[in-house]
Amino acid sequence: MRKNLSTVIAVLALTLASQAYAKELVISTPGGSFLDDIGFCKAKPFTKATGIETTLVANSSVQAAAKLRATKGSPEFDIVYVDSELAVPLAKQGLLEKLDFSLIPNKADILPSAFDPNGYFIQMMGAATIIAYNPKLIEKPTSWADVLDPKYKGKIALPDITGTSGVQFLLAVNKMKGGTLDNVDPGFEAIKAIKGNVVMYYTQADQIVPLLERGDIVMAPWYIDRVGSAADAGVSVALSYPKEGAVGIKPTIAIPAGSKNKAEAMKYIENEFSEAAQKCFADRKYAVPVNLKVTPSEKAAKVLPSREDVDKLWYIDLDVLAAKRPEWTARWQREIAR
Repeated sequence: MRKNLSTVIAVLALTLASQAYAKELVISTPGGSFLDDIGFCKAKPFTKATGIETTLVANSSVQAAAKLRATKGSPEFDIVYVDSELAVPLAKQGLLEKLDFSLIPNKADILPSAFDPNGYFIQMMGAATIIAYNPKLIEKPTSWADVLDPKYKGKIALPDITGTSGVQFLLAVNKMKGGTLDNVDPGFEAIKAIKGNVVMYYTQADQIVPLLERGDIVMAPWYIDRVGSAADAGVSVALSYPKEGAVGIKPTIAIPAGSKNKAEAMKYIENEFSEAAQKCFADRKYAVPVNLKVTPSEKAAKVLPSREDVDKLWYIDLDVLAAKRPEWTARWQREIAR
């Protein structure tokens, strides 16, 4: 009897140990090439080093935010990559865990402004909305106004306002036309005027890759990193930083409030900012690293913004954006999408 009891206890102990070891993190990340490179540079090396399995789930920032709101306190994922324009309101709504930044072993090497002053997220790369174009079919565009040129009728794609690039393109055009964040009429009127020119209003970044490959479009507001990845895949595409300035993006990483694997998620975040992870992602994803010790490869540097381009980046006031976005989205649905 004692022998049988000892055996049961031993089996139970091994089972519990196995369960503790076999933790799994579910990670929400933008899809396509972004997801692929998160897996290659970050998730797979993390699993190899810790034994903690990772599952990547594709969600845009808007989709991830909607899911966190719908499952408040009981999130579907343990880590979320989300642009700062969504991270700020998510934090205010109590949907993100407060992070212990002191656990980042190389915190001193990270861009100081990357850390949310309220403690809920960390910027994990630098990015921007720029103009992507096919260099075999058109000359290099130099202004946001080029996207509006009627000569490209039936040859452009635009981002839907539900995505980061969509609201940024609207506001960039609005600013160019003399509008302000309190008056977006000029931006809406400019885009309404070219509704007939648009082949697609994309909601996922890589939706326009087939259009570029086939030559169905010659130009679109898009992201730096997506241009680099598409060019690596053989697509005829290049990028231009508009003379008015590209719109800066701060993709962040955070832990949803209520994650049952907070300790393991924090270990993942610690790895996020290592030199190896940041270097790999900078070179493969054409991301501006926030680890100041990392120098992107010569190939990546040709795509990433120059100092002049960085100085001209426009960062939209996130509090105003959070307050106004629902109104702008409803107007877009009425006036542009219909």
